[in-house]
Formats: sequence, C-alpha cells, structure tokens
Amino acid sequence: MRLALIVSFLLAGGACLLFFFSFERRKPSVKDILPVVVMVAVASAGRVVFNFLPQIQPVTAIVIIMGVYCGKQTGFLTGSLCALVSNLFLGQGPWTPFQMLAWGLVGVLAAVLAKAPFFRRAWAVCAYGFLAGFLYGAVTDLWTIMAMGESLSWPLVFTAYAAAVPFNVLHGMGNIVFLMLLYRPLGGKLKRMQEKFGVLASGKNT
Repeated sequence: MRLALIVSFLLAGGACLLFFFSFERRKPSVKDILPVVVMVAVASAGRVVFNFLPQIQPVTAIVIIMGVYCGKQTGFLTGSLCALVSNLFLGQGPWTPFQMLAWGLVGVLAAVLAKAPFFRRAWAVCAYGFLAGFLYGAVTDLWTIMAMGESLSWPLVFTAYAAAVPFNVLHGMGNIVFLMLLYRPLGGKLKRMQEKFGVLASGKNT
C-alpha cells in the first residue's frame, strides 16, 4: 500500500508538471503571466485569511473564473499555484500535489464548460461552483485514503468519502457565495484586459 501512496503522489505531481510545461510551450509574455501572479496572490491571501472557516475560501471561485475567461492551461496553472503558494503559510506536505491537481482540474473543467453558450450565465457557473467543491474533495481525499496504508479497504474508502460530504457541501456553498460576489466584476476586468491589451487571449481556447 505504501507503493500505491508513492505512485499516486508521483501521478499527481507529474500531472501538474505536464500542465506547467504545456503553459510554458505557449511562451507566455510578461503581460500574460502578471494577471496569473496577481490572481494567485489574491486567492492565496484569501485562503489564509479565511482559514478559520472550514472549506470556506475564495480560491475555487477565482480558479473557475480564470478557467472560464483564460482557458484550460491558465485555469490549471492558477489553481495549482494557489495550492502551492498558500501552503507556504498553511503547511506543505505530501497532500500538496493532490491539492494542486484538484484545483487545477477545477480550472480545466471550467474552461471546457465555458465553450457551452449557457455556461457563462451566473446560475450555471454557480451550479458548477457547488459541484466543484465535490470535485476538489474527490481528488484531495485520495491522499487521505492512500494514507490509510495496510488498513485500506472498500468500506474504509466509502467511509472516508462519506465523512467528507459535509465539508464538500460547505466548500460548494462557499464557492457559490464567492462566485456571486466575484464572477461578474472580475470576469469583466479580465475580458477588458483581453480586448484592450491582448492579455491571456491566446490561451482562451486552449
């Protein structure tokens, strides 16, 4: 079972590296990277500030917005870096790659769904925000499950995921609140930056 833990850790870290290399191959300019840096800093600070509230933080909402307006690669990069940077203050560990992968996938799926005309409506984005709480939990709980070691069994797997449901619900509800507050103003600013300066516009459909 220790081997399974190591393999899952390497797979999570490897997936993050693949997206980093993919973003780098675009040869992004400074003006493309700067908004990502700013959003990562804001989201990470928000996570630290709201750390006293279980699962309630703005990271997921900001990652979704970046995915919708800036594409899969940027959404993944924003999500994964948010986990890495905020954990500098909250604590790094073997769980970090799973958090990076989870938030990255939230950004990727947001970008994929954004291609559907209906998705940019506020209700659809908020609905995804709620479900994203469960997507994030499904990936990060893999670390908890793998850490069970030799005692791992299907009943324990079910118990672990069942125990996480209340936290995932809180996460999802928090995402709805932050999306209602941030989606239109932040999305509008990103759209204007793309139209006026061409920032991150090249990765919008990738």
